[in-house]
Amino acid sequence: MNPDVLLETRGPLALVTLNRPKAHNALDLGMIRALHPALEAWAGRPEVKAVVVRGAGGRAFCAGGDVRAVAASLGTPPPEGQEPLSRAFFREEYRLNQLIHHYPKPYVALVDGICMGGGLGLSRHGSHRVVTERLVLAMPETGIGLFPDVGGGWFLPRFPGESGTYLGLTGARCDAADARWLGYATQHVTHERLDAVVDALAAADWGGKPARAVVDGVLAGFSSEPGPSPLSAHAREIDRCFASNGVEEIVEALAAEGTPWAEETRATLGRMSPTSLEVTLRQLRLGRFMSYDEVAAMEYRLSQRFMSLPDFREGIRAVLVDKDQKPRWNPPTLAEVRDEDVAAFFAPLAPGA
Repeated sequence: MNPDVLLETRGPLALVTLNRPKAHNALDLGMIRALHPALEAWAGRPEVKAVVVRGAGGRAFCAGGDVRAVAASLGTPPPEGQEPLSRAFFREEYRLNQLIHHYPKPYVALVDGICMGGGLGLSRHGSHRVVTERLVLAMPETGIGLFPDVGGGWFLPRFPGESGTYLGLTGARCDAADARWLGYATQHVTHERLDAVVDALAAADWGGKPARAVVDGVLAGFSSEPGPSPLSAHAREIDRCFASNGVEEIVEALAAEGTPWAEETRATLGRMSPTSLEVTLRQLRLGRFMSYDEVAAMEYRLSQRFMSLPDFREGIRAVLVDKDQKPRWNPPTLAEVRDEDVAAFFAPLAPGA
């Protein structure tokens, strides 16, 4: 048993509680290894009709993967007989995301509070994403010298227009109304009703109806509209400025736009890892035409390439360790990121990597 992942069944319902509240339920390798076999087992048990996943502590669903631990492990030989954490973590996290993406039963994520990075991997790939008014949703990886992984190359290009490109490059935060407009959220339920949702699903009559229809019916009884999306108000600007296949061209388009929003967005891009920005844009453009499983294979290659370069460790230092918010990127500018270096991120890995 892993105390950071609480697993239980309530009649026909399997319930997962991510129980690492002091770390905003950030997902570490032990949690992944507890959750994956449980989901596999529940998939094969006919008495289990649906899975619900939630976060403990009241502040976060899941703030992402435990990238700080991964960064700390780089450059240190793993214990004898074990593979490097930077390999095991990403491979097993992405396999968990694939299991959720293809899950044969309703998978209901109750997304309350912070949901970033790996939290989207645990939620977006399921059949139902229930958000509350406290949602803070983001893919902030370019700010730590990484890229929007956990299937971001698949789901971000499928958000409306160029909104996924904007979110993947800038790490901008979304609220519940934005999540509904994007298509991330399938329902909006107020925070104080989440326990009642779990109780209602456990008490539902599952006989004679498809399981997904039962879940839809229960959730409909609790759902409300979150109001207008602030992000959607900038949809035309986003589509104009983020349609290019080059980050420098996006920056130029924002400068030409000349609005306060565009200037703020341009400044945000200026703080991100130039390498991360260029690789992410290519990832999103390729992912638009790929299946999810193809994207997952591509993202594992990207993860391992980023582990071998300095920006990831520097981003973690600046944002999560020293917290000086002054990363020293290498190379430091978009103009110095070479096309051939970006292309190398997408090449097949060596056997065994």
